[in-house]
Amino acid sequence: MIQSNQFIFCCCCVVQSSNHMEMDERRSSTCFQLQIYPGRARREDRSRRRLPPTPPIEEDYEDQGLLRVVATCDLMEKDDTDLRLIKGEEYTILHKQTQHRWRAQDRMGNRGFIPSNYVKEMVSMDANLWCCNITRTEAEYLLRQEDKEGGYVLRTSSHQGLYTVSVYSKTAGFSCIRHYQIKHTDSGQFFLAEKYTFGSIPEVITYHQHNAAGLVTRLRYLISPMRRSLPIAGFSSEKWEIDLSELTILDEVGSGQFGVVRLGMWKGQGKVAIKAVKENTMHDEDFIEEAKVMMRMDHPQLVKLYGVCLKQQPLMLVTEFMDNGCLLNFLRQRGRTVGGAWLLSTCQDICQGMTYLERHNYLHRDLAARNCLVDHQQKVKVSDFGMTRYVLDNQYTSSIGCKFPVKWSPPEVLHFSKYSSKSDVWSFGVVMWEVYSEGRIPFENHSNQEVVENISRGVRLYRPHRATSQIYNTMYRCWHETPLGRPTFSELLEQLNDIEE
Repeated sequence: MIQSNQFIFCCCCVVQSSNHMEMDERRSSTCFQLQIYPGRARREDRSRRRLPPTPPIEEDYEDQGLLRVVATCDLMEKDDTDLRLIKGEEYTILHKQTQHRWRAQDRMGNRGFIPSNYVKEMVSMDANLWCCNITRTEAEYLLRQEDKEGGYVLRTSSHQGLYTVSVYSKTAGFSCIRHYQIKHTDSGQFFLAEKYTFGSIPEVITYHQHNAAGLVTRLRYLISPMRRSLPIAGFSSEKWEIDLSELTILDEVGSGQFGVVRLGMWKGQGKVAIKAVKENTMHDEDFIEEAKVMMRMDHPQLVKLYGVCLKQQPLMLVTEFMDNGCLLNFLRQRGRTVGGAWLLSTCQDICQGMTYLERHNYLHRDLAARNCLVDHQQKVKVSDFGMTRYVLDNQYTSSIGCKFPVKWSPPEVLHFSKYSSKSDVWSFGVVMWEVYSEGRIPFENHSNQEVVENISRGVRLYRPHRATSQIYNTMYRCWHETPLGRPTFSELLEQLNDIEE
């Protein structure tokens, strides 16, 4: 008679007991000990052998830790196997279990499953960085070895769970290294020296790549112990490099702070503009940095980059050719012959290009009519949105010097060199003034020193003779004393479209 809750299945050797979780050897009975299976008692150990311990779950993952993502929204965990997501936080993907269910780890070491459609891969050039697990002393040694202005290392901080950016700067022959801890607000926003807050660490780095904003210098070259200086992360020379033999270089069509521009033919199939960088105007790394920026920008109102020539000196950029040249010259030569509709359309074209840059967190820093081009259909496109900031850093050293674009700059740039999308908005207001004055020089009867003093006292440009009160009100809004008081480019574009209607 079999007692209650105590039974034996011979066919699969499973034993269950209400008194014991595992029956001892003396009480256990297996089918292999019965007389109906003579001579097979030695199979007993094999049937009772315990399974090996389950290996740690990560050992099965071939792609452990190879993918970094950022959460696009908040998501609470549903059960113990899920991982909570916080918008803007970074996570490491340990394993893609299915297309839509991934196992991840947060920066505190917590692990669990997340839906793949709630995160985005960190693949932009701004997120193409890594964190070095090195000490402060090691970071300083590495930066001094590189000896590059704006070289920086992103490293783990001595405080658990925090990160530090170590930055190298050279001024007047003297070098210094500053260490800035990446801090966060109560709402989870990140920032460095001053409270320009962002939703993730890559966004902080991106901002300070283009703006010092409280740092000793802007972040120019990401440095790693493994790969040293990497100013061209994400650059694919195979895809974008053009062989010089494919180009026919023709007449010179223009020049600027950075070099000479010539008309050319590419493979004999069409016109291109070939921009050769003058020696000592900028570093080769900065030239490639412009190419990297322009390659990521794709909008009808931005001058398109076709490729680069890197295997010879001078280095060259190959862009689309704009038949009617510089907007400033076009205005001075033909401004009187065009109607008011074209003037408004020109401002809309430029504003559309700048709205695109604004949405992608890129700054122009020298927006002016001289840096816009006109195509064969008299449509206007923004140019030099990548290169100009490097020329500015190297040569525009004084707010009252002749090379600095004082008459296009807002107070915070004139006094503190603080650039932002709102400083580009100020410059756009001046571009509108150039358009409606048919290419006149802003503050043409004043020196740069006088302009700085007048702007600081609240003096603004007068209303151009071809601007309506609505147009002038729009440009005047761009010249608010504080950045917060100025509209965004998207708001300006909406206002210009309303004026057109």
